[in-house]
Amino acid sequence: MQQGLQKKIKEATYLTADKAWSYRPILRYFYIQHERMREFLFPEEVLEYLQGFEEFEGYSMEALQQDLDSLVKWGNLLASQEQRKAKTIDEYKKKSFRYQCTPYTVEFERMLMNLENMGESFGGSLERSQFERLYHVLSNINATISGDKKESNEECAQLWNDAIFYFKQITQNTSDYMAYIHSEEVAERMKTDAFLAYKDQFTTYLRDFIIALQRTALQIQDLLRNVDTQLLRPFFRQVTQHQDQTFRFETEQSYDPIEDLEAKWINLKTWFLGNKHGESEFERLQSRTNEAIRRITRVVQRLGERNQQFKSRKNDYLHLAKWFDGLQDIEEAHQLSSVAFGVFHTRHLQIDHVPTEDIYFDIWDEKPMEHRTNPRIRQYREKTRAGAIEDNKEKIERMKRLHLEQRQREKKVIENYISESEIRIKELPIVEPHVRKLLLSWLGKALAREDRTVKTEFGRKVAVTVHEGECVALHSNDGVLEMPDVTFRFVEEEVTS
Repeated sequence: MQQGLQKKIKEATYLTADKAWSYRPILRYFYIQHERMREFLFPEEVLEYLQGFEEFEGYSMEALQQDLDSLVKWGNLLASQEQRKAKTIDEYKKKSFRYQCTPYTVEFERMLMNLENMGESFGGSLERSQFERLYHVLSNINATISGDKKESNEECAQLWNDAIFYFKQITQNTSDYMAYIHSEEVAERMKTDAFLAYKDQFTTYLRDFIIALQRTALQIQDLLRNVDTQLLRPFFRQVTQHQDQTFRFETEQSYDPIEDLEAKWINLKTWFLGNKHGESEFERLQSRTNEAIRRITRVVQRLGERNQQFKSRKNDYLHLAKWFDGLQDIEEAHQLSSVAFGVFHTRHLQIDHVPTEDIYFDIWDEKPMEHRTNPRIRQYREKTRAGAIEDNKEKIERMKRLHLEQRQREKKVIENYISESEIRIKELPIVEPHVRKLLLSWLGKALAREDRTVKTEFGRKVAVTVHEGECVALHSNDGVLEMPDVTFRFVEEEVTS
């Protein structure tokens, strides 16, 4: 583990201290002056700046001096004694200091200002030009390592800095923008009708990014596949040589700079190409952008359907009125009304009795059913009497025997239509209704399976073949059914023990 990683950062104490209301304005003023190229400030000008706000009207020099001492102790400010001529005895006795903010403070305040400007929503963007710039820089790096171009150490360092800069811009902007379009705020705005005014612009923005991404990112992928990391070592050596020219008092380094550059290159390569652990971030970005476009399309469709409900149907009703006006017979008008508006004054009766489990049983073959309505009064109580446990064994055996006999009859009827282990619809004579329903049930089950094979109620397997383009008529006692020609081929005989 890196040395010092577990220690507390005392420079961040001012952000959560009890007097953060005074520490933060003081260090913000130091940071602003640092950005304006002023490094050293005197307490008097800091006090003058603070007293310009209503919150610091009663703020004194003694209080400021105490705050400055605390910030010096925490490492946010550096104090240096000012060597200037004293004009009074008090100035001679009293030491005069000027203060400079430390690098930690500068980075803290810079980060805080970025967070304040960001607001509560994600930023980011989908910039097409960043991929093109990154591809141009990577092409120059490839030309340098292949010997097509001779670059100096400074130019190699500039190429590397540009590549890392554009790569960071791509990763940060795309991740922030994806988080933005999937945020709760955007999801709520998409539900409003005002979103329809921006849907074309939003969709075009995402679609143009996808097109540019597919065109440029594929070129970057091809380039990265052809570049060997070992061939980059001379290039990285030139980059580190230029970096070493920058004068620093701190000369010791705890890591190999070339290995650090190689690790960054591998990260860049993994982002576009992926690795053994999973797909690339580029593919994830592409799929998430496509999903965002599909989500927008679904939202727009729902909004359009909702608005369609409130659309005036005046013209539709006028057209329908012309139909009624053109009819001469009241019966024809009744028929048109039933089609256009449905049946008037319908009643729905519901009962708990289930007459049969056979889904092919016709309703007109059912016996009338009785429904008893109980009075809706508080005093009404249903009469009850003690019941006995009935032995239905004989009834069950009788029903079982009848069911098996019916199955045997159906089996014999089906066997009469089998010719050379096949039943072909166009070769069938007039069949019974239950035979037609049975054949159609086999057809429906077979179409739901890939191998078009089903097991019948009689224990035999049937392979169903539908002859496309051939239409036949299946005659039955209760009518004629037009359907495609189908062949039922029995591929396995019933296995009996």
